Amino acid sequence: MTFLRWAALALVLAGCSHTAAQRPSSGATVVATTSTLASLAIGVVGDPSRVRSLVPIGASPEDYQPAPQDIEAIHAADVLVENGANLEGWLQSDLDNARNSKLTVVVCADGLPVRDENPHLWMDPQFARAYVRKIRDALVTADPPNAPTYRRNAAVYDAQLAALVTRTQRKIATIPPAQRTMIIFHNAFLYYNARFGLRTVGVLEIHPGAEPSPQHIGEIVSLARTYHVRAVFSEPEYSPKLVEALAQSAGIRTIDSLYDDSVGTDPKVSTYIGMIDYDTDTIVNALK
Repeated sequence: MTFLRWAALALVLAGCSHTAAQRPSSGATVVATTSTLASLAIGVVGDPSRVRSLVPIGASPEDYQPAPQDIEAIHAADVLVENGANLEGWLQSDLDNARNSKLTVVVCADGLPVRDENPHLWMDPQFARAYVRKIRDALVTADPPNAPTYRRNAAVYDAQLAALVTRTQRKIATIPPAQRTMIIFHNAFLYYNARFGLRTVGVLEIHPGAEPSPQHIGEIVSLARTYHVRAVFSEPEYSPKLVEALAQSAGIRTIDSLYDDSVGTDPKVSTYIGMIDYDTDTIVNALK
């Protein structure tokens, strides 16, 4: 990542500071694999300047190509936050090359119920709360003098995430039950949908980076008609052409602005909580 690119990311993450978070004058430095995990880490650290994301905002962590600067960042860090569940297949070689014997590694998905080899557990805010607890414990281990601050920040942030769960449930409940069906480009909403009572009836991208076959697209169109799906959902980092073609074939709307693997540069989606709120509002507006 070039200096200008990192500087831009730092400015966005600086806007991710969380309400009532305390900023110790010094403390552990954190590297997170994705900007979404970096936002969760900031909620515990309290200081955005001490948290860095390896994968740039807007890029997919599933097919990310590491840069030499990533190894340097890992070598200098005290804590590394990764998702696990086979999301970051590129990470192990970076860890080996960084040769950081003092590094505390947090694998957030460890011990959580991974379904169908799908790594996107953070999209369920209840699982995000578990991520935050793991990040808190790692920081307490890596930086004992600032342990009280990390515990306080984590407690405040956990309350915000609990409120997010309640708020999201209330919003989804306004969608008529028969209309709580989705077709999505990228299967990142498995855990979100399971938590909040939505159903994914079709996924375009079965394997990351692989375009669907014409036969698969035909199957998705058939599912859309069978289940009277009201919208096809995608994310900003994907080309909208395929989603638009499907939507035209099935006669339904296209929504290409959901966020999941990455937060956004717009302030309203530059934090994990903002991202989930925005996604929920977008889904509700489309399905109602």
